[in-house]
Amino acid sequence: MSIPNFLSLVRIILVPVMVILLIDGAFREALIVLTSAGLTDALDGFLARVLHQRTSLGAYLDPIADKTLITSCFVTLSILGIIPSWLAVIVVSRDFIIILGAVIFFMSSIPFEIKPALVSKITTVFQIITVFAALIIKIFPHEFHKLWVLPLEWGTAFFTILSGFYYITKGVKIINIYNKE
Repeated sequence: MSIPNFLSLVRIILVPVMVILLIDGAFREALIVLTSAGLTDALDGFLARVLHQRTSLGAYLDPIADKTLITSCFVTLSILGIIPSWLAVIVVSRDFIIILGAVIFFMSSIPFEIKPALVSKITTVFQIITVFAALIIKIFPHEFHKLWVLPLEWGTAFFTILSGFYYITKGVKIINIYNKE
């Protein structure tokens, strides 16, 4: 197993740890786990490029690790009343639509490449910063005012919806091209 794939697996293993910490109200520890997961995400991508260890398994593991961590955080923080439920629904719905599209392509034997678009990368950054900010506010409630989080939540919603429409449009184009052949 390559080092980048191992790091993606570590992120997947950190998901239940993160959820347990959030449920237990251990927000400092959850922030440490989130930061560690973010570092392993950056490191696995870097190592895959530098060591020429890009694999098809890694192309699946990396986004699975990212999506399970982000989705778990949004759902758990929403249930705890820390992140608005409407935002968690948008984040989870977009990921569900993307996964559903990939399953449909796979089941229909339509070839596709897993390659994140720029808007998707921006979305992921907004989503991670939103979770990070939510944890910071729980850890330091008097130092940080929640008012600055509202624009962040709306920005996260905007880019999440925008990237969802991007992937839907791209998926429809691929299906139309495939059906013409």
